[in-house]
Amino acid sequence: MKRLIVSVTNDLTSDQRVHKVCTTLQNMGFDVLLIGRHLKNSKPLMRSYQTKRMKLWFTKGFLFYAEYNFRLFLWLLFQKKDILLSNDLDTLLPNFLISKLFNKPLVYDSHELFTEVPELTSRPQIQKVWLSIERFIFPKLKHVYTVNQSIASIYTKKYKVPVKIIRNIAPAFTGKSLNKSFLEKVKGTKKMLILQGSGINIDRGAEEAVQMMSHLDGCILYIIGSGDVFKTLKKMGTDLALTDKVVIKDKIPYNELMQYTQAADLGLSLDKGTNLNYEYSLPNKVFDYIQAQTPLLVSNRKEVAKLVLKNNIGEVTETLSPKKMAKQIESLLANADLQKTWQSNLKKAAKKYTWENESKSLILIFKALA
Repeated sequence: MKRLIVSVTNDLTSDQRVHKVCTTLQNMGFDVLLIGRHLKNSKPLMRSYQTKRMKLWFTKGFLFYAEYNFRLFLWLLFQKKDILLSNDLDTLLPNFLISKLFNKPLVYDSHELFTEVPELTSRPQIQKVWLSIERFIFPKLKHVYTVNQSIASIYTKKYKVPVKIIRNIAPAFTGKSLNKSFLEKVKGTKKMLILQGSGINIDRGAEEAVQMMSHLDGCILYIIGSGDVFKTLKKMGTDLALTDKVVIKDKIPYNELMQYTQAADLGLSLDKGTNLNYEYSLPNKVFDYIQAQTPLLVSNRKEVAKLVLKNNIGEVTETLSPKKMAKQIESLLANADLQKTWQSNLKKAAKKYTWENESKSLILIFKALA
């Protein structure tokens, strides 16, 4: 069995993309070991493959990344390894150095346009550091894949390296029908909206979604996950007296999350076009909504809007004005014929967009390295 070491900077708990990849690689016959970090609130892990979580002194900022990369390099130095899989730019440098020192294949999974996230575009000096790392390593990579065609094209044009596409598609959902008591508890007689994700951060439309509920009657909004605006959202819900209309829940296990997604009448993805990363993003929440057969309302970002319109499974909003979004949602929820069409198309889309289909591209990459 070839030992395949997979690196991420998160605590492994809610990273569904990495979990899907690790499970697929294990099923191929690789001895998979996933390494990340341990946080104070990290939940216990139950995985079929090996995991390791490092306890670090620092949890954010420059010192965290410096410590993590240094610790990861030292740890990899003394591990048995046949193939390295680096997830995102913040794990790439130690993996690249180890791959050169030991002449081992390195595969790079770029989940996003890392250097174009708002946390970096607003801090140009730090952005330059990450760009210098990317520019040094990326042209030397042989095995790269990313989440959609737009990002793949940007990287290929920039670094003259072929980049394959493996979208962050959810596994085929086999959840049971929801019982009446759960639906009564979660939404009662109201229409339910959901915005979910582990990266509900600035410029992802969550604040506008909360404000929108001031103008929307007969509806309840669930925001489930984590992100750097969560505290702001909770305070906003209280300040606007929306506690009966807005429910904010910290991240929960995937199967439990999908119950809420199933219960929703509309799934929201409201990223703003304030940076290239969000402009070209294709969030995994979109595919969760599809698997739950929940119609979508999405902002006019290139990849997301294209997917929704191509499959006719929801609507694109041209504005994030809370009042205008409320009117749009009111109208589409009242349109029974439109809802019927979307439900029919969602059944087809749920069969088409599955990890079982998408992972075939991943298998081809690693078969060549086995």
